[in-house]
Amino acid sequence: MNGRRRRALLATVTPMLEPGERVEVTTVVNLSSVSARRTAAFGVASAVLSGGAMAVIPVPTPMYLVMTDRRFHVFRADPVFAKPVEHTMTFQRAGLVRTGIRERFLNSSFVVSSPHDETSLKIVFPLVGRGERNLVAAALPVAG
Repeated sequence: MNGRRRRALLATVTPMLEPGERVEVTTVVNLSSVSARRTAAFGVASAVLSGGAMAVIPVPTPMYLVMTDRRFHVFRADPVFAKPVEHTMTFQRAGLVRTGIRERFLNSSFVVSSPHDETSLKIVFPLVGRGERNLVAAALPVAG
């Protein structure tokens, strides 16, 4: 994440921090992936409907992830401007576990969940975010 985006994100998250809470990681992620089969089908359908003039491919909305020593904060990112658009969610870090890291050619991911809740969150890191991915993964134990 470049300096301008990081400064804008820190300015947004700082008022939300509890006393003594500190930011450990800031990164850009996707919280839902689009399957290759669905992407291909959508591209083919749009090409057929447009008579071959264009093909449209869906992409997930980029999100900013801020990991503090206590919580995770998620903001929807504006793909053009550096500022976060809106606060999406905040959840406690305590008790969370993750799956193993799934490596792909252009990205990697793991699923974060709580043993006390049935919901889980798939976090997809871009290729350039491997360093941040490793920091987040190191902070969460692997589910056993």
